[in-house]
Amino acid sequence: MSHEHLDKSFETIAIHAGNTADPLTGAVVPPIYQVSTYKQDGVGGLRGGYEYSRSANPTRTALEENLAALEGGVRGLAFASGLAAEDCLLRTLLVPGDHVVIPNDAYGGTFRLFAKVVSRWGVEWSVADTSDPASVRAAVTDRTKAIWVETPSNPLLGITDIAAIAAVAKDAGAKLVVDNTFASPYLQQPLALGADVVVHSLTKYMGGHSDVVGGALVTNSTELGEELAYHQNAMGAVAGPFDSWLVLRGIKTLPVRMDRHSENAGKIAEMLTRHPKVSHVLYPGLPEHPGHEVAAKQMRAFGGMISFRVTGGEQEAVDLCARTKVFTLGESLGGVESLIEHPGRMTHASVAGSALEVPGDLVRLSVGIENVDDLLADLQQALG
Repeated sequence: MSHEHLDKSFETIAIHAGNTADPLTGAVVPPIYQVSTYKQDGVGGLRGGYEYSRSANPTRTALEENLAALEGGVRGLAFASGLAAEDCLLRTLLVPGDHVVIPNDAYGGTFRLFAKVVSRWGVEWSVADTSDPASVRAAVTDRTKAIWVETPSNPLLGITDIAAIAAVAKDAGAKLVVDNTFASPYLQQPLALGADVVVHSLTKYMGGHSDVVGGALVTNSTELGEELAYHQNAMGAVAGPFDSWLVLRGIKTLPVRMDRHSENAGKIAEMLTRHPKVSHVLYPGLPEHPGHEVAAKQMRAFGGMISFRVTGGEQEAVDLCARTKVFTLGESLGGVESLIEHPGRMTHASVAGSALEVPGDLVRLSVGIENVDDLLADLQQALG
């Protein structure tokens, strides 16, 4: 990757890293190279390193360089989805008989990947409270090859001290994987705190407009980056050129969007703490949040995700999701529009009955960048 922009500020890197002007026309936005194969300069003579778009595509290369620069890594890889990225990572790091420590709060699809897919391959896993380094240390075995962390976590907004868990992983000889989807690299950079690999669902804040599905891995290890790239090509779940272009476009406004997401969420969280029909608000920006001090230390701001529990129980939580008018009932998160959902019956249905099961009275908000007064009024009318 080019290191031309690495000494610049994040906002400048977001716009310029990987976004080299087209040498043929001078276009300031990288073209969408909607192509499957490339003319070679003789047998084995690759022009610019390209031969087949599963192996490499110039639009995807631009995105991968941008991702690496944003996370402060040496190698970025873009995939067809966040789960495709996770699958590639696990099959690169692990062999049958290995063990992984996973968090007690995580995206339902990640849990499903461990519990229903990877476990059939002979990989074992244990659950730990990653906000407590002692809990993680106790879960480590002599076969532990990776420790998996989400911070902030989905959907309970737990906070993990990345540097503390990195020390645990180092002592165990394991790789620390951090899912940075909720924070984005603008708010948090796990590699600088000791993580070995960062995972993203590019579908969320990185794309930012609810119009693309994608995933990413970023590492600061050249050797691991090569291994991941080998498996990415061998397995083939790569980001397409148009999807790569859409994510690149979204990333250019990531800093300004995250500032607004965080500002709006902070005001909504404060309102919810005062509402009589809300029993508990889960938002790391609140001083009473158990992870507030750690979040303040390792994050630039506290993000746009809020979860809260209602006093009326599960049915009231479900009914509330149907009464909003500005917040849209839907899965996913991180777009410019505000979303509301019931994790227990939607995004986290796959963890029912497990150690990761979420409360039935829980509602999750992805706070968008609309006028905050409109969002506050919508929630207040829906709560009644």
